[in-house]
Amino acid sequence: MHFHPGAHIRRALRPLMLALVLFAPAAHANGDAAFIAARDAFSAGNRQAFERHAAGLQSHVLASYIDYYRLRLDLDRASPDRVAAFLEQHAGTLVAQRLRSDWLRQLAKAERWSDYRAEYALLPQSSPTPEADLRCHALRARLDAAEQAALADAKLLWATMDEPPSACLPVFAALFDAGRLTEDEVWLRARRHMEVRRPGQARSTLALLPAAAQPPAGALDDIVGNPTRWLDRQPANFSITRRGRELALMAIARRARSDVRGAERSLEVIAARFSAEERGYAFEQLGWQGAQQHDTRAVQWCRSADDALQGEDALAWCARAALRATNWKMVRDTIGRMPQALAEKPEWIYWGGRARSATGHVDQAHAAWRRIAGEPHFYGLLAAEELDQPHRLPPQATAPSVDEIRRAEATPAIARALKLFELDLRTEAVREWNWAIRDADDRALLTAAHVALRHKLWDRAINSADRTTLEHDYSLRYLAPMRSDVEPHVHARSLDLSWVYGLMRQESRFITRAKSSAGAQGLMQVMPATGQWVAKKIGLNGYKPSQIADPDTNLLLGTSYMRLVLDSLDDHPVLASAGYNAGPGRAKKWRAARPLEGAIYAETIPFNETRDYVKKVMANAVLYSLVFGQQNSPALKQRLGTIQPGPGALPDDPI
Repeated sequence: MHFHPGAHIRRALRPLMLALVLFAPAAHANGDAAFIAARDAFSAGNRQAFERHAAGLQSHVLASYIDYYRLRLDLDRASPDRVAAFLEQHAGTLVAQRLRSDWLRQLAKAERWSDYRAEYALLPQSSPTPEADLRCHALRARLDAAEQAALADAKLLWATMDEPPSACLPVFAALFDAGRLTEDEVWLRARRHMEVRRPGQARSTLALLPAAAQPPAGALDDIVGNPTRWLDRQPANFSITRRGRELALMAIARRARSDVRGAERSLEVIAARFSAEERGYAFEQLGWQGAQQHDTRAVQWCRSADDALQGEDALAWCARAALRATNWKMVRDTIGRMPQALAEKPEWIYWGGRARSATGHVDQAHAAWRRIAGEPHFYGLLAAEELDQPHRLPPQATAPSVDEIRRAEATPAIARALKLFELDLRTEAVREWNWAIRDADDRALLTAAHVALRHKLWDRAINSADRTTLEHDYSLRYLAPMRSDVEPHVHARSLDLSWVYGLMRQESRFITRAKSSAGAQGLMQVMPATGQWVAKKIGLNGYKPSQIADPDTNLLLGTSYMRLVLDSLDDHPVLASAGYNAGPGRAKKWRAARPLEGAIYAETIPFNETRDYVKKVMANAVLYSLVFGQQNSPALKQRLGTIQPGPGALPDDPI
């Protein structure tokens, strides 16, 4: 018999090794619990509790977050050396980016502009772009150094930033004081703020003007609250000042949002008091709001605006009004007046092509469509069909190897994101994931998508695969998870599988616990009231609102609602998609008094969210049909069809 000391030691250590194996998951879970507790203490500003829970987390995968929380609690009294040490230790991480942004705000608050300039130069200027307040602080720091080019950059910011934070106001004041902003520009910007119900922004903008030119206290809020009453109370001589006329125009524009014909009557009474430009602006507003309300006079109001038709929203809606009237010459001319960035959007490239084709310029139409044909979106698909090009998926990229996936999974940023998802800290997890793939090439993006797939993070798989530029995997872009659960519901209600998946992709990206700000829940984003209504309709006895997020119950309610909406809306998927998102009553209301091309109906939906939603759902359906290999699947134009006039909403419509 031979004595083997190694075997003897292994036998002796076996109980200890077993204990370590059993202890590891518990320690792991305890570490996660401690992290959550430390994070909560940080959020509450409780330094003592934070340190108690943070002790022992130095080796946790999220240890960098603990370091960030600790420094963030002390940032108002931290030394530059301590901040620099943190940034060096965590260079290239999301928490370093966040800390540098926080530190920059601290420097701006203290007006340490020289230090701000030096630190801002180290902040990445893309992927992602610095936040608006940091950009404005940077301009203020440059103005403090008397850098002349800063004024030109500030003017560019003025022209491109729709919702400037308060940090931008000193920069804009410097522009005005330097004579780089005119009174006309200030009033034009204030008009745009009031158009979208931002009286606070308008007030801040108008504060640039001399005190005598500014509106009286409360005037802007009164105009937003009750524009008709405000107009009725104006003195006979209101128009002798620029301020009086501008406020009256704002009131007319505001009234037009809810009562465009009433706004027209208000304008008729006082139109002679305005300059030609001011009258043109009033008609621009009538045209814009009338087009959104599908008023038949919108085309005439847009024409009456003449050269004052300049706002991007107004131009887009005047083009839509012309589309709805099938006035192709006006469609072409209105698109021709759009700023280049707006005219280059796929929708206006496509409709510009349609307008040219309808007015006898077929070669120009084909040239326009070729620019976007085949792109994976609503208008790319329609352009391809105009050119008789069949829809085909791009070549499938080679799948990453198991080793590639494991290596990606082990990279620190992806590992942090996965842990945050595991801890149900979804907002932080998505930020970390996006940071991890911000500069990734196609191969790395597809590998990240496979990592997400492995962890059933369907939305991250789609998001990552969706970003590739040359190598593509449409089975990841148009992922169809839980198909064995979805198909029975689809078949039971005689629905189109590709349309159902196209809608689910848009609704939730297959996040089973997704919850919208409005309260919609689950895979199919069913509203609680809708869930109860559908449960009653289909005889789902014993249904409780708490069941709405259960995936199978959510699929039952969602697909049943799709069927009910489809049945009530001429069995038309465009109307049903609009109805699913905004309510069947609205989908019916948006029909025209005559038959309307489905694509025109979709493009003229008044709600921005629903318009975008319907176009994406319908395009998704085509692309899913390709991924599923469905033979003889209808083309997009065939799916869109024609929208027929019809009666109003169902009396028991739940939305």
